[in-house]
Amino acid sequence: MSWQVDYAHTTIQFSVRHMMIATVRGEFEKFKIETALDDPQIEKLHAHNALTEQDFLDSHLTVEIDAASINTRVTDRDNHLRSPDFLNVAQYPTITFKATRGEKIDETHGKLYGDLTIRDVTKPVVLNVEYVGEAKSPWGTRNVGFAATTKINRKDWNLNWNVALETGGWLVGDEIKVEIDIEFMQVPQPQPATPETAAA
Repeated sequence: MSWQVDYAHTTIQFSVRHMMIATVRGEFEKFKIETALDDPQIEKLHAHNALTEQDFLDSHLTVEIDAASINTRVTDRDNHLRSPDFLNVAQYPTITFKATRGEKIDETHGKLYGDLTIRDVTKPVVLNVEYVGEAKSPWGTRNVGFAATTKINRKDWNLNWNVALETGGWLVGDEIKVEIDIEFMQVPQPQPATPETAAA
């Protein structure tokens, strides 16, 4: 058996303060996640319902996000976020995160360290990771879930555009909160062909 990302139940979302009084939320709708999740790791999770130190030491995760797929549910705002004022998706179409190492905190929590690249700037970030658990779906598949969160300052990636407010403060907050939910689903390995099946 192998495990693959269930993209129908996986999200990359973010939030930022607007005018210092409200919160704007959005997500990226197109992305690709590569990780080395395998049966032995899942069986350990199943047996102990806990993460081991080695799980984090062996963490391999790469996320590639289609920057143009940003969606805050307001067309004009999304177009502005795609422009050179922010993500400049025409020149930098991909946002990437590459894990470099992991650290166990307790049986269901850990930290994942990695490099986040937005536009042409790469900076280290730390994801706080939670193993949410395992479930069997009504269709007989085994699924496991992880949640990850982090906070970044957009100015660290030269996303500096802003407008001063008459009442003091700024139109767009500097701190971006990121929330990621990943669900993995077990899929059967293809069986090698036998003389009987090859002839069928």
